[in-house]
Amino acid sequence: MKPTKSAPPPAKASPRKKSKPRGSEGNVAVARCLCGMVEIEIQVPAFWAWHDHSTTTQRAHGAAYATYVGCWKSKVRVTKGRASITTYEQQPEGRRRSFCSVCGTPLMQERGTDPRMVNIPRALVSERTGREALYHVAWPQSPEWAYRGEKLGPVKAYPGLLKARPRKKKPDWT
Repeated sequence: MKPTKSAPPPAKASPRKKSKPRGSEGNVAVARCLCGMVEIEIQVPAFWAWHDHSTTTQRAHGAAYATYVGCWKSKVRVTKGRASITTYEQQPEGRRRSFCSVCGTPLMQERGTDPRMVNIPRALVSERTGREALYHVAWPQSPEWAYRGEKLGPVKAYPGLLKARPRKKKPDWT
């Protein structure tokens, strides 16, 4: 009987390096949609971050405001799910909003006034972006029902649920 040759051990898979956006020297942060079909890498630190209270953003996100990080377009790259991205162009200002066509998550916003910038909802990025949202855009358009920093207290029998505490009335000494 001839001795059988054993198969050579499988070659170790070389660890894949994440490709970085063009011109990248720093770290990257990954933005993901709700279903995970789309992933977008941004070079961090982002250029800036802000809270957008505009009516159009309220309607696009279904919320009182959205927090964005602004990035140079050259520092942003779609790494997964490009075919799942659909775009809506707002007229007359030429603003483009991109969404995941599977789950509907708002992904990117591009202003017609500055085509070099891309704005990404901050909530899509779990890593740090290198920018704190210190600015508020379109504050007068913020709805009256939006949270305004009132004191909150727990609701009995509902862990994790908080309720705005009623304001203490000043005594009427008249």
